[in-house]
Amino acid sequence: MRKRKEITRDLTEGSPIKLLLAFIIPTLGGYLFQQFYNIADSVVVGRVLGAEALAGVGSTSSVTFCVLGFSIGICNGFAIPISQSFGKKDFSLLKRYVGNIIILISVLAAFITTLAAILCDDILNFMRNPDETFGYAYVYLFICFLGIPATMAYNLAASIMRALGDSKTPLYFLILSSALNILLDIVLIKYTPLDVAGAALATVISQLISAVLAIAYMARNFPILKIKRADLKLRKKEAVALLSSGIPMGLQTSVTALGAILLQGSINDLGPDFMAAFTTGDKVMLFMICPMDAIGTAMASYVGQNVGAGKIKRVQKGVKAASVLGICYCVFSIFFAIFAGYSVVSLFLDAKEGANIAKILSLSHFYLVTDVAFFLPLLYIHILRNSIQAMGYSNFAVFGGAMELIGRGAMALFVIPIFGFTAVGFAAPAAWIFADLLFFPVYFALYKKLYKNNLKKERI
Repeated sequence: MRKRKEITRDLTEGSPIKLLLAFIIPTLGGYLFQQFYNIADSVVVGRVLGAEALAGVGSTSSVTFCVLGFSIGICNGFAIPISQSFGKKDFSLLKRYVGNIIILISVLAAFITTLAAILCDDILNFMRNPDETFGYAYVYLFICFLGIPATMAYNLAASIMRALGDSKTPLYFLILSSALNILLDIVLIKYTPLDVAGAALATVISQLISAVLAIAYMARNFPILKIKRADLKLRKKEAVALLSSGIPMGLQTSVTALGAILLQGSINDLGPDFMAAFTTGDKVMLFMICPMDAIGTAMASYVGQNVGAGKIKRVQKGVKAASVLGICYCVFSIFFAIFAGYSVVSLFLDAKEGANIAKILSLSHFYLVTDVAFFLPLLYIHILRNSIQAMGYSNFAVFGGAMELIGRGAMALFVIPIFGFTAVGFAAPAAWIFADLLFFPVYFALYKKLYKNNLKKERI
């Protein structure tokens, strides 16, 4: 019987820029297709159900970012000990981590889903969601919350595969599930009376299929992950290491999202037209952020493996390589937003429907261009934050999230009420700049510390 080939990649040897680029390309594909979930929902909802339904669905984005982001952050954090143990070539420890992850993720998924579903109504009331959009927002959000276990299952599987150097396989499942999501969006929204519930169901069903396929594939094709009954036991040391890595990463996303919730509340006060404008521009912007998400994910696996292998100098080389790739993209994105941004936001609503829709699209384009102009500080959030987390210092991610909360929250509470939608485009850049004020000095201090500690070990 032919031995199955191991689908892993060692990131501790070879050119950093070549390794990162090879890792980033399929990871980027995965993030782009993941955004198709939201894009497909919004395009079909806006075109079929109108601006109010689009505003209602869009007003939930900050909440889903908070709750689902917390869940996904935990999954990404759980993958860091996996990458470090893989870098050390300690496969027994790796399998114990996998066994503990299965137990921990089951408990956390049940708890988060129950709590989020119970608080759904209160969350929307806190955000001052207008009566015209409240019903749309509640139905969409509640169903998405029920799909949290599927979201966590897929993201955990994808994170573990990436931690082992495989960034291609998660892409294949996302391509399939994204195509299914778009098909279900059209069928359930256009040809059934489900309205926005159809959009939410399409997303949940697609993510569930993606999760099942990813887990089944891992069980069959990753012998390194096959655990024994003894591994499937909650162990204090491994559980603490996982939670110490996962919870801060989840909290970082949630703390950041609190600022987004405050921002959404201020936008809701401006009215449905401004809500629709923000929703449209934000969907496109999230799509354009995907390359930086991919760079950050690649850095997490790259730094994790090299720290585990004790190759600290390669960490700095990886940061420089990621900077070169990211800066090239930032330059491209500015030109794209200026010259093609209006055409892209026009996919969501038809300007021919009236001057009101044309105004919404113009505001969306303004928001998009303003945010993209500040992509450079966002790039370094992704590079430095993921590098710091992969070094084993996940707690700093929470502080970074707090800095983003300060920046975005200050704009939402004090600036937007005075200057209106004009200030909305500067809320996210303020958050990114505040976070970088922390991440730059922290990264260099931690790198220096790891480098010195590694030199001491080599001398011993």
